[in-house]
Amino acid sequence: MAAVPAAAAVAGLAGLCAAPAFAQEWPAKPVRLIVPFPPGGGTDILSRLIATQLSEATKWTVVPDNRAGAGGTIGIAEAARAQPTGYDLVMGQKDNMVVAPWLYKKLAYDPVKDFVAVAHVAYTPVVIVTRTESKFKSLKDVVEAAKAAPDTVTYGSPGNGTTIHLAGEIFNSTAGIKMRHVPYKGSNPAMMDVLAGNVDLMVSSLPSAIGQLKSGKLRALAVTSAKRSTSQPDIPTVAELGFGKDFDVSTWYGIFAPAGTPAAVVKRMNAEVNKLLARAEVQAAIHEQGAEYQAMSTEAFSTLLKTDVQKWKGIVQASGATIE
Repeated sequence: MAAVPAAAAVAGLAGLCAAPAFAQEWPAKPVRLIVPFPPGGGTDILSRLIATQLSEATKWTVVPDNRAGAGGTIGIAEAARAQPTGYDLVMGQKDNMVVAPWLYKKLAYDPVKDFVAVAHVAYTPVVIVTRTESKFKSLKDVVEAAKAAPDTVTYGSPGNGTTIHLAGEIFNSTAGIKMRHVPYKGSNPAMMDVLAGNVDLMVSSLPSAIGQLKSGKLRALAVTSAKRSTSQPDIPTVAELGFGKDFDVSTWYGIFAPAGTPAAVVKRMNAEVNKLLARAEVQAAIHEQGAEYQAMSTEAFSTLLKTDVQKWKGIVQASGATIE
């Protein structure tokens, strides 16, 4: 009988020794970073920036892998099913890790139970844009047109169930109007249609729109965050323009791993990403894309996820939005 606890103790000791050894050996092969949206959007841009910088700084091979669809939930679900070895990570955001659980009646993952928060990367305002030639010169013009002819003003988004989709619906409710939502499979196809004049407006993350704003092809009407963007300070907030004094919708981006991924690997990845975010050139690159860099410990990022999941339950329910 005495041999049983002794054997258990040896096994436990072996497990403790194995974790650091695994972390030292990891990564022994390329690490896949799932990007749950198509190329060209804000999530893709930030994912490729982080993957490239990590690869250069650590000599690891970090490979972005676009798995788009259903507001990012297809890529997140694939990550949830992956083996927890540290070789399959995903760039999640508020859209699919916080809002989706309350929008979708059937979701293939639980963001809190099925994942471990690895590294927060950035946050960004959501921006309402239209093409430069549009008749809408201001947000007031949009509201007046939508009130005069409900359901005729259209706005595109990266997909049903994204924070960006919800920003449009919350604005509808706050302004007392009815714009028609047109969902796309990512920011880039939505952007192409707003530039072509096929939809009137686009509600977008700032990184997804920044290039076209700088080129002069898009006009920004407002950001939906509580404060103006530091990278685009000339764009007014929705609240400043008189449409809801507490209007505040923004999104964040961060790396997640399947639940059960070795803690030593999670902490190592967190440390390497945070080192990147402390570098001036990386900060400048993120800022250039209209986002705000923000490093966190794994514990702080996990707390943010859990807090936001509960906060957005009430927001989504109040909006009345649901997705089959």
